[in-house]
Amino acid sequence: MAEKTHQAYPVAPANGYTRSDGESLVSEDELKRKKRIKLFTYIGIFIVFQIIVMTVFGLTVMKVKTPKARLGEINIQSLNSVPATPSFDAAFTTQIRIKNTNWGPYKFDAGTATFQYQGVTIGQVVIPKSKAGMRSTKKISVEVGVNTNVLPSSSTLGSELNSGVLTLTSQVQLKGKVELMLIMKKNKYAAMDCTIAFDLSSKTVKTLECK
Repeated sequence: MAEKTHQAYPVAPANGYTRSDGESLVSEDELKRKKRIKLFTYIGIFIVFQIIVMTVFGLTVMKVKTPKARLGEINIQSLNSVPATPSFDAAFTTQIRIKNTNWGPYKFDAGTATFQYQGVTIGQVVIPKSKAGMRSTKKISVEVGVNTNVLPSSSTLGSELNSGVLTLTSQVQLKGKVELMLIMKKNKYAAMDCTIAFDLSSKTVKTLECK
């Protein structure tokens, strides 16, 4: 009995189209090209992001600002005035505040804060060598005494004392260095220029303005 021979035929794709080897290679190359484009896009975005971060870092963290010195609250211990002489003397406590807004410490040398009447120094206090930490304020408590012993004769002093308001000024300039990232140091002067108005009748501070 003769055996039946069965011959196998390739099954055609459902859409009736058979992909050649050449088309397969083209498709793989296209896929690789898209992957490379995507990779380069990610690299470009990363580089732009790093540039933005470094720019912001340079404009904020690495930018050195000048520290500021200011007088704190004044507590009067004694305040006496004699318009007829004319003369006055006062004693009070306050704070010299050195504000450092940098991202690194500000180390400053010792200095002197002066208290003046019409440009003549009538009192002074020594500020010791110290440091204001990163983005912080160093507060130095001081005791101040002022009087008219060194003042020359002045016709305006009697009038001012009679008005009931005594105006003094205070200045200081501290030399120091701001340190950033332990590698960069920049010289900066912390300066203060304050005007103090005392109310002689109530023996209180009427106004305190610093710049």
